[in-house]
Parts: sequence; C-alpha cells; structure tokens
Amino acid sequence: MSKAAKVVASIAVDDLTQRQAKAEHKRLGEEIRHHDVLYHEKDAPEISDAAYDKLRVRLKAIEARFPELVDSDSPTQHVAPTPTTAFAKVRHTRPMLSLDNAFTDEELQAFIDRVRRVLERETDLKPDAEIALSCEAKIDGLSISLRYEDGEFVQGATRGDGTTGEDVTPNLMTIKDIPHKLKGRGVPKAFDVRGEVYMERKAFQEMNRRQEAAGEKVFANPRNAAAGSLRQLDSGITATRPLRFFAYAWGEAEPRAWKTHSEYLKLLKEWGFKTNPLTRLCRTPDEVRAFYREIGAERPSLPYDIDGVVYKVDRIDWQERLGFVSRAPRWAIAHKFPAEQARTRLNGINIQVGRTGALTPVAELEPVNVGGVMVARATLHNADEIERLDVRVGDMVTIQRAGDVIPQVLGYVPEERPKKTEKYRFPTKCPCPLKTEVKSEEGGVVRRCSGGLECPFQQVERLRYFVSRNCFDIEGLGGTHIENFFNDGLLKIPGDIFRLPERVDEIRKREGWGDLSVRNLVSAIEARRTISLDRFINALGIPLIGEATAKILAQEYGDADDWLAEMLKAARERKKHPEDVKKEKAATEVGESYGRLCNIEQIGVTTADAMCEFFSEGHNIEIIRDLRRQLTVEAVKRRVIAADAPLKDKIVVFTGELSTMTRDAAKARAEELGAKVTDSVSKKTSLVVVGENAGSKARKAAELGVQTLTEEEWVKLASC
Repeated sequence: MSKAAKVVASIAVDDLTQRQAKAEHKRLGEEIRHHDVLYHEKDAPEISDAAYDKLRVRLKAIEARFPELVDSDSPTQHVAPTPTTAFAKVRHTRPMLSLDNAFTDEELQAFIDRVRRVLERETDLKPDAEIALSCEAKIDGLSISLRYEDGEFVQGATRGDGTTGEDVTPNLMTIKDIPHKLKGRGVPKAFDVRGEVYMERKAFQEMNRRQEAAGEKVFANPRNAAAGSLRQLDSGITATRPLRFFAYAWGEAEPRAWKTHSEYLKLLKEWGFKTNPLTRLCRTPDEVRAFYREIGAERPSLPYDIDGVVYKVDRIDWQERLGFVSRAPRWAIAHKFPAEQARTRLNGINIQVGRTGALTPVAELEPVNVGGVMVARATLHNADEIERLDVRVGDMVTIQRAGDVIPQVLGYVPEERPKKTEKYRFPTKCPCPLKTEVKSEEGGVVRRCSGGLECPFQQVERLRYFVSRNCFDIEGLGGTHIENFFNDGLLKIPGDIFRLPERVDEIRKREGWGDLSVRNLVSAIEARRTISLDRFINALGIPLIGEATAKILAQEYGDADDWLAEMLKAARERKKHPEDVKKEKAATEVGESYGRLCNIEQIGVTTADAMCEFFSEGHNIEIIRDLRRQLTVEAVKRRVIAADAPLKDKIVVFTGELSTMTRDAAKARAEELGAKVTDSVSKKTSLVVVGENAGSKARKAAELGVQTLTEEEWVKLASC
C-alpha cells in the first residue's frame, strides 16, 4: 500500500472527502476480492475472520455515505468469487446468499426493529405482538447445496458466487452425515438442502498429526481443513478426511409443506439429516440475547468451531414479505462473537526466561480455539499482573488473542473457581540449570535471572531475538532450530549463524533437513550479510535498547565504526569516574562521549548506563567485532525534518491495539510528521496514542500528566 493510501485508510469514514472515498472504495474492493479468493478457492486465508469483517464493515460504511460508489463489481453485491475451472459449474436453482452481520447488541436490536417496522407496515402485525426468531449456532465451515430428486441425492455443489458453484458430488457422497436416499413423510419431489460441511476439532488435530507425519500439508484450522478436503479432485482422498455435515436451510422445494423454519428443521431430522442441536425458538429480544450469551459460554467446550449465532424470522410467510437486499435476506442476520476471546481452564503457570534475563509467567491452558487458532498457552506478563488478576491454577479463565498478538489472560471466572486454590508465589530462583537468584528491577515490575550470559536460557533467547523480524529477519531459522543448534553446539554466539554455511554437511544429516531446506537457509543467511545500522544495534539485545531507541542511536552516530568507538569511550569514562556517576554529576563532567550519549533525546542516564555496562563486558565487544568481520553494516542518513512538520520535536508512544492501521504503519506516519517514536513513557513524552486493551503505558501517562489521544483522535491528526 502506498503512503497516500495508508493515510486515507486511517481516516474515519465520516471524514473522507469524495475523492478519498472513491480511492478507498477501490482499494477495499481489491483487498476483499483478494482475500475472498484465498479463503474460498485456495483455502489459505492470510487474515483472521475479524480482520476480514472490518474490511467489509468499512466498505459498507463508505457505500452508505457515498451510494454513488456502489457498482456491480463491489464485494457488497456478491457472495464470493466466481468458481474456479477445476470443477464443473453448477447453477443454483435459487441463489445461495450470505448473511449480514451484527457485532453488538445495539446492531442486533436495530435488526429486530427493522423487521418489526416492515411487518407492521405490510402485515396485520400489532405493535406488541411477538416476532419469533429461530436461533442457531453459526457453524464455521463450508456452505453446500444438496440436490434431491424423488428423494435421491443427485448432485452437490459449493456456494461459489451465490449463483454458480462447483460440482463436488463424488466428494459429498463420502460424508456419512449426508443421506443418499431420504426417508419419512412429505419429502418434496425436487428439493435443495443447504447446510455446512465442517470438521470437529479433535478429528482435525488427529488428521493434522497424520499429515505432518507423512510430510504432507497441515491446515491452519478446522474450517480450512474441511474446505481443502472437500475440494479434492480425488474423492478417495476426501473419503479419508473426517468431514461432517449439518443441514439448516433450503433452496428450491416443490412442493413445500412447512410453514415455519423450526418446523422445517424437525422435518430434516425425520428425513435422515443431522441438524445442529444448538437451536432454539426465541420469542422476545431478551430470550434472543440470553441464547447468544449461553452459546458464547458453551463455545470453548463444543466439539466443533462456531463463530456466532444466526437469527431467522421463523414464519416463512413473513420471510417472503421481508424479502432480500443485495446479497443477503432481510429476515436473517448473523450475530458474530468477538473472534479473539474464549474461556478455558488454567492448568499451570510456567516461567520463561527472556534474552535479558526477565522472567515471564506463562499460563498453561486446556487447549481452546480462539479466532480459528488452537491456543494452549498465554502470557501473564509479570508478577504484578498475576497479583492484580489473582488468577490461580485450576481457575476457569478468559483469554484473548488479537491478530498476531500473543494470547493473554484477561481474568478468571469467579463463579467457577474451585474451592481449594492457592495464590501463586513467584519464584525466587531462576529455573535455568544455574538456579541463580532472581532480582527485582524497574520498580519491582520486572524480575530477572542474575546469571547474565552464563544462563543458557538467555543465550538461546538472544539468538532467537537476533534472527527475528525486526532484527536480521533470517527465514528458515526459527526458534526450535535455534534451540536445537545451540544444544548440539552448532550455535553459541550470533557470529556462528554466519558460519553455518560452512557446516552444511552436518546440517543435512539432521532430521528434517533436506537439500532444499539447507539451500534456502544458506540463501537467507547470505542475504543478511548486509544490514542497516539500526537493525544491527537492535539485534544485539542490549538491555533497554529496542527498535525505536536503536533508530535514534543510528541517527545520532550514523556509522557503525563511529558508534562502536563512541560506546567504548563512554563505557571507559563511566568506569573511570564511578563516584561522579553516583553523585549524579553532569554527564559532561564524567566524559565527553558519556555526556554525548546521555544527552541524546530519549536516551538519558538510565539507558546510557545500560549501554555502558554492556560495553564494559569484553565478551560483548568480541561478539560485535566477530560480526563486523563477517558483515557490511550500512551507514544511516540523518533524517531531515521540515521546520513546519506538525509533530516536529514531539516524542510519541503507541500502546494497545490499533484497529485502523498496523503499529508499524502508525509509527512510520508519526515519523513522517516529524515525531520521534519511542517504546517507553517518561516525563519527556509529548503524547501517548492509546488503542484497545492498553496497559501500563496508558496508566503511566495518566500518572505523569502526559497528553493521550484515542485512536480516532490520532487518525485525524495523522491525516493532516
């Protein structure tokens, strides 16, 4: 996405100009169509359902404000992409439409109110009369239409674009839940049964284990597995996959004897179909909302994935009066669950040791599906967070996963706490083999192993950090490989990574490493022998130095040799005058290089001292010099900021989750406007942008009286 497009994408719909709306409408249409193809045709989605829903919500909002932008190519006018040519095409006797979504109770109530207004206007419905809704759990699978003639299954097709689908009849014939011949009374002569092909979680996990053992493709989640299994060209492969089917709707039905949707579901069971047991007829809005909450609570323990509840006006004659709009019926709506939250049991708390020795408590959970991903672990952040949440082993806890964010524990469910639980006691000894003492730092929030680089856990984590995305970004060298190579002596220090190409014969003999994977690894390593100074500094894992601070240092010193020389001088000066440092004398009195480091904006004495301590250790200096012999570290050009830049000389911090842009895009935009972006809040911070689920940074900003902006306020500022 271009910089201009990023800016427009960050502007609230109500603030878009006609020209901006047109450009954003085009971009959203292209992006949604791209994701539709990945989801419906290739069974390989790149984004979560929640992220996809946000794209569609924004597109609909733009079309509501600028109706002249609606055209026949808009995704709002279609169900899904046109079917591929891998299967024969089937034209549905009646369109297979999708549903509009509700994400809040207010949107659900708006749907109920719209239904009532239409029925009061077009029927004899009294203002206080009931409108019964058939409510059912929304299965996260693949929509299918089954054609029956004289009770015999003759053809099955995917939904496709809603008008034309793909003929997958031989594959559907292998699913045990789909009857080949219908039984019972009142079966229509010509009949389309609609429903969902899905895969249960346990069966999905077992199938993935078999796939992995056989060296074949593994699937990201049960929905992808079901779609990929059903769209096999060889029905023999589909027959080996544990597919299931729930029936819930109809297309053509001649003659049709039922008068309500709930009556139709009973007939389906008589005819031999499986229907979802999580179905209820609700007669008031309060009953509807209660059903939604009940199903939401049951969701984690269900054997299959659901992503919401579907509400349908029960009376068929009322459905016909309400009719359709665009790609969806007016008489039904899907009430989506928050995609990233679930409840599960906390089975234990383990401690992880990071690259700087920080001890992080990790919740060991009963595996649960959260937003399409099976989650078995979640962060508890630190000892203070455990104390604040008061979570205990054995608790039923609520967890959250948003985008690529590590799952986190939000709290426990009081009414489900076991009678005998004990408060968690944070360890006083590091779990590493050294069993060294744990020390509290930074006001007691962070607790660290005192073993330093002697701690093998820290050594491995520093290597992992070195190859991570914002550092050297070496593909094919994941955390498991790092740990295995470290344990077997192939890696000890970062420079060993660049000596791996000399040891390819050893690597090829290792399990899981073939010629192709070894070649790819060598190519990835060689591609990183040239690196920018800021990435180089960040990758070293210096305490208190993150991505933002590394950029500031690179801007200040520009060249790797100059930076290294200045850091060594600063470390010597600090070591030579320890009493002056303790007395908090002016940094310039301690030494010129130390003073320069301390006086860099957003560095300060604490960060400068951490740098000096790092460069006081000969081991660290040798690591850097070893890397310099193998790498080309590119100098950084000083950034020129216009005198009238809106955020010139401002120090900005982002915290929490942003929904309208990525964190990286927000930081980049802030820098374009002249700001310096940092990771920590201090008295020098100019403003803090607070997204959803913000934590300690937002609290610290409030304590210090630092200006804060909501995401909406930031977007308006960023669009200037």
